[in-house]
Order: sequence, then C-alpha cells, then structure tokens
Amino acid sequence: MEASAISPPAQLSFFSYKPHRTRAYPCRRPWKQRIAQPTRIQCQKMYVAGFGEASPEAKAAKNLHNFFTYVAVRIVSAQLQQSYNPEAYEELMEFLGRHSLNDGDKFCSDLMRESSRHKALALRILEVRSAYCKNDFEWDNLKRLAFKMVDECNTGLMRDYVRETSHSES
Repeated sequence: MEASAISPPAQLSFFSYKPHRTRAYPCRRPWKQRIAQPTRIQCQKMYVAGFGEASPEAKAAKNLHNFFTYVAVRIVSAQLQQSYNPEAYEELMEFLGRHSLNDGDKFCSDLMRESSRHKALALRILEVRSAYCKNDFEWDNLKRLAFKMVDECNTGLMRDYVRETSHSES
C-alpha cells in the first residue's frame, strides 16, 4: 500500500504484484478457476411454486395481451357503429356471437380466415391492439391501481376477520 503511493503509474495495479512467487502451475489464472466453481446467486425476490411453464409475470402478460384484443375489438366496433361502416359492424357483431374472445390471437386468426372483408377487420383490430398497448394504456396507473387494490383488499379482509373473531370470543 505504501509503495503504491510512490510507484510510477505504469506499476500501479489493483492486484498486488509478487515477482518472486513460485507456483506449481505457472499458467493458472485465478479468474479461470472461479468459472469452474458453482456460484450461488442471492435473489431478493420470492420464489413462486407451480409456475413451471411460465412466470407469474408471463401469465399476467398473456392475460393483458388477450385483454388488449378485447379492448381493440370494442374500439373498432364503436368506430364502425358510429360512422365508419355499419355493414362491417354487423359482420363483426355476428362473428363475435359465434367466436369467443378468451384467446385474442385465435379470435383474430379465425376472423382473418372468415373472408376478405373479415380479414380487413382483423388487420384493423391488430393495428388498434398494438397502438393501444404501446401508446394509450397507462402502465404506471396499472401499477398504482394494482398496489392500491391489494392493500385495500388485504386491509378489508383482515378487518373483517378481526371483527368476526372478536365477536365470537366475547
């Protein structure tokens, strides 16, 4: 430590230099040795069991994806009904009556294959879904509302439980 204050900059190093050190394996590099050893990663997040095929976030994203399809269908149907194209609105409503919106991609795929007019509707729904997700959906508001809902529901459930148990004990 004291020698490094006097040493010229070319000799400064983060590692201590020992020129007369004898090693059994002169080519061994300590950083190569660390790679072969298993390392334990410390993670500060909770482990969620039972989500082997996908993380909870991936499942939430899939549900949001399907919800964005639902929203896009609502937007497109409102546009068609108000002024754009009443005939296309009727075709979309008839198709909605026969097909479920639970799987957004399957719905759009089936709509595309129905007819050329339906294909145009499906492409419009895909366009609106993408635009809504990227530009109009308020992600920060979603996070705030989710936190608020969990806190309020937990507090309400705990309050109800305390009321029930305190009345039964007295």
